[in-house]
Amino acid sequence: MVNPPRRDDVWMVALDPTQGSGIQKTRPCLIVSPDEANAYLRTVIVAPMTTTERSYPTRVGITFQRKRGQVARDQIRAVDRERLVRKLGAAPAKTAQAVASVLVEMFTRT
Repeated sequence: MVNPPRRDDVWMVALDPTQGSGIQKTRPCLIVSPDEANAYLRTVIVAPMTTTERSYPTRVGITFQRKRGQVARDQIRAVDRERLVRKLGAAPAKTAQAVASVLVEMFTRT
């Protein structure tokens, strides 16, 4: 891979094999790891995207390539770059900011 993936990019990612209730198949995922890490590590942190909408507080609505769905932050995972199939584009800035805000909220201790 010549150019590393960048935060807020949407990539088609091969998520199989998974176990249990993890999101499976090859599907679009939002890159949530910082560019500083993406430039040097062999892994990236992704949040799978799904067209199945759930009323979970950890999900953010997204419209990408004219399809409505959600970014499943409750399913984030680190994947090897070899699982990245192809870049599909970038998430809308407003959606990317909402995803980042919920991630901060999820991992902040009070």
